Amino acid sequence: QVQLVESGGGLVQPGGSLRLSCAASGFTFSNYVMSWYRQAPGKERELVADITRAGGYTNYADSVKGRFTISRDNAKSTVYLQMNSLKPEDTAVYYCNAKNRGSAYWGQGTQVTVSS
Repeated sequence: QVQLVESGGGLVQPGGSLRLSCAASGFTFSNYVMSWYRQAPGKERELVADITRAGGYTNYADSVKGRFTISRDNAKSTVYLQMNSLKPEDTAVYYCNAKNRGSAYWGQGTQVTVSS
C-alpha cells in the first residue's frame, strides 16, 4: 500500500538546522510532484515547498526562502527538506505530500520544535 514516512524532526535551538526526509513506497515516486507542508497549533496547514517530478523546479513559501531547500532522489523514492537558520515560528508538524492529476497522498507528519 501507499506509504509516506517522514523522519528527522526534533527539538532544535533557534539558528540551528534540521534535515527532514520522507520515504515513499507503494506508488511510482518519479510520477509525482512532492511537497512539504506544515501546520502550527491553531493554524491552517500551509505549503512550505514543492519540487517537480524530475527535480528541475522548486517553489518556496516566502517565509522560508533562502533558509530551506527541498530536494529529491528518485532512485531512493525520497524527498528531503533541509532547514537552516531555524526560527521559533518554524515550529510545526511537517507533512510530506505526493500529488499528481489523479491522486494525492499524505504522510503522518513529524514534529519540529524550535526553542531555546
